[in-house]
Amino acid sequence: MSNDSSPRDRRSLIVLAWLWVGAPFAYGVYELVQKASRLFHG
Repeated sequence: MSNDSSPRDRRSLIVLAWLWVGAPFAYGVYELVQKASRLFHG
């Protein structure tokens, strides 16, 4: 079995994948908190 990518390349790919999913998720949570606070506090 050959390992084509180095662990460094794999790590950067994992970080990029987490950002790809995490950034929109964090924005959605932020929007949810903003709208929920307006709902409950007028």
